Amino acid sequence: MVDTRATARRMFGTPPPGGISADSRAPYGWAPLVVLFIVGLVDRIEFNLLSGVLPLIQKEWGFSDTAAGSIPTAAALAAVLVSLPAGYLADRRDRTRILAFVVMLWAVATLGSGLATGFAMFYAMRVFLAAAENIDNPASSSLLADYYPPSSRAKVYGLTRLTTYLGGIGVLIAGVLGQAFGWRTTFLIMVVPGLVTAYLCWRLREPARGHLDRLIAGGSAAETEAAPKQPFWPQLGRVMKIPTLVTVCLGLGLLTLGLAGIFFWLPSLMVRSFGVGTAAAGSVSGLITITGPLLGTLIGSWLGSRWHGRIKGGRLLAGGGGITLGAAVLAGALSMNSLIGLGVFTLIACTLMAIAIPNMTACLADVVGADSRGVGFAVLQLFTTLGGAFGSLIVGVASDRMGSLTTGMYVLIPAMVLGGLITLAARGSFERDAQKVLDAARS
Repeated sequence: MVDTRATARRMFGTPPPGGISADSRAPYGWAPLVVLFIVGLVDRIEFNLLSGVLPLIQKEWGFSDTAAGSIPTAAALAAVLVSLPAGYLADRRDRTRILAFVVMLWAVATLGSGLATGFAMFYAMRVFLAAAENIDNPASSSLLADYYPPSSRAKVYGLTRLTTYLGGIGVLIAGVLGQAFGWRTTFLIMVVPGLVTAYLCWRLREPARGHLDRLIAGGSAAETEAAPKQPFWPQLGRVMKIPTLVTVCLGLGLLTLGLAGIFFWLPSLMVRSFGVGTAAAGSVSGLITITGPLLGTLIGSWLGSRWHGRIKGGRLLAGGGGITLGAAVLAGALSMNSLIGLGVFTLIACTLMAIAIPNMTACLADVVGADSRGVGFAVLQLFTTLGGAFGSLIVGVASDRMGSLTTGMYVLIPAMVLGGLITLAARGSFERDAQKVLDAARS
């Protein structure tokens, strides 16, 4: 007979009765990864709903492209304000409880978006949602490093970061439901998965911080996280002195500037330039941002595992090279004069850039010690959120002033290429920074 109680314990991250093995690739089971994947997926679907129904909302309330582009900007700036406090909490509080509370807030903000009586209320709900969403990333990323050892991190971070792009499902859902039932229905339906996800997070068990790192480094299995917590600002200062982290964060921040601007406006570009409805535009955009990352993650996982340890900074070479080449292909996609051409080249660009998904975050987990990973991932979130804050606004302003949405999107291509090149530069410091973490775990 199946031991249902043992199965339930494994489902929610309780360690096996016999203890944790240093050789296991998933000592707490794979269920925590599934829950954290769902968290990321619901997060990105909710965030991307606006892009899919934007033409419908603009038609109802009649606001300009500049006003529309300012919504993600204001939301991202609000998110920036909570990035470092989120890292502080992730290193000092129960991370699973943080996630449960934050996901509950997402559901409330999504409900408010659907019930908004005017543009000001809708605007406020989107800003509130973005601020709440930004709290989860440091806690979720820190949890992954304590649930799974270095041998599994490229896989688990690759899968959870894939949700950033699978959020294109939200564009697809919003476009189809918005055209069929109205844009408000789209937001109201998403309240239900938000509540279910909050419950799953509440059931997760909190793993001991740094326990796996100590086992891998040959430390004592009896060690716990009883050491006093270091003051926040000195802790942040030490994290910011890690060259690999700073370089990767800067590069990904520039990449996000471009991605946030171009993909926010992609459905609108299809509606305006090719005369399709929101359902078709949302479906094509959504399928691109689903299929491309899936293919890119598979390629990136293979390249990362093949090059890591064989080529200096191998994972960074795969990810940074994919970003740089993908940005160049995306520039070509915007020049296409047919919907098919735009879709095919954008799909290729997404695939290339998604090679970075299983590689970049795993590298950051390797170069930041267990006691500061919450802050480390908060710094990454700060850079990427701040970068993404202005992408949609820049495109919106350029579109209004130049009379061309395509021209406005071209403005961001150089930043994406530069971001890829900067990420490649992190190869010079990665091996040294990763070794410092292992040495500290042994001591």
